[in-house]
Amino acid sequence: MLQNPIHLRLEKLQSWQHVTFMACLCERMYPNYAMFCQQTEFGNGQLYRRILDLVWETLTVKDAKVNFDSQLEKFEDAIPSADDFDIYGVYPAIDACVALSDLLHALLGGETLEKAIEVSKTSITSVCMLEMTQSGREMTDEELKDNPAVEQEWDIQWEIFRLLADCEERDVDLIKGLRTDLREAGISNIGINFQQ
Repeated sequence: MLQNPIHLRLEKLQSWQHVTFMACLCERMYPNYAMFCQQTEFGNGQLYRRILDLVWETLTVKDAKVNFDSQLEKFEDAIPSADDFDIYGVYPAIDACVALSDLLHALLGGETLEKAIEVSKTSITSVCMLEMTQSGREMTDEELKDNPAVEQEWDIQWEIFRLLADCEERDVDLIKGLRTDLREAGISNIGINFQQ
């Protein structure tokens, strides 16, 4: 379920491509967190949005300077704990937060490849967990591999990967295009529709 050839292929990319890949996946998980915040009045969907926008800015604006240390500190208080909520939405919301935290740690520590693989796994885990919850049972890796929702998630990750892998150097128009497409779609990796 969690191993995919994409994880090996990510090694071929440069760090700006890893960061863009992670930003794209966080963009797809953002509605899960925003919707959870709206439903529970916990956390701050706008904070997630702002931090993610700052990440996009560093990818598209030359010499953009952002203090991601302080962003990470602010964000840590906005991460829900599964023990405090008995709604299912807390789990994909936590996954979205873990992914954004990994992205910030990658920007701070420079381990972009490891974190890109983690964010990829986090996103697919959200999808797998929902599918198992809805079917009311554990599924084998084989079953999950053939599950349409899981297949779709891998397809989208591969699509983002291929667009990035085709770039010789940082392509700001491509990065902006990815951001716009994902934001305008407003659909999360688990099908939550949250229009901003």
